[in-house]
Amino acid sequence: MKIKVQIDPAYPEPEVHILAAKITDEIQALVQRLSEKRPSALVCYDRDSAVLVEQEQLIRVYASRQKVYAQTTAGEYLLRRRLYELEEMLDAKAFVRISNAEIVNLHFVERLDLSITGTIGMRLKNGETSYVSRRYVNHIKTILGI
Repeated sequence: MKIKVQIDPAYPEPEVHILAAKITDEIQALVQRLSEKRPSALVCYDRDSAVLVEQEQLIRVYASRQKVYAQTTAGEYLLRRRLYELEEMLDAKAFVRISNAEIVNLHFVERLDLSITGTIGMRLKNGETSYVSRRYVNHIKTILGI
């Protein structure tokens, strides 16, 4: 696939043109991806108030005791969504599911511990360690190019 970017001040809003001999799965996926509108902020709850948290501030999202929490650079908040919903909402380039109960922001991963047999330990920049479950190890290795 060839990609061409042309900067022209005559276009106040970006415009995308796809030229192809036929519609392929790759083109359909590209169109769908470009058409998606993902919110950049999540509504999180701190006791009786709602807080807007930008995705860049999220360190990880995890489930514990039948609730879903967002750990951010500013603290921990309660979310009123399920993990699979959040996985669809979050930027797939930055966020990766590492277990049935946790999604991690790769921008906050400081070090990977590969010495643990069958799993990967992810040391986060906030000092905590999260573990990739065996089920997700191959997926994480593919994403990180290990």
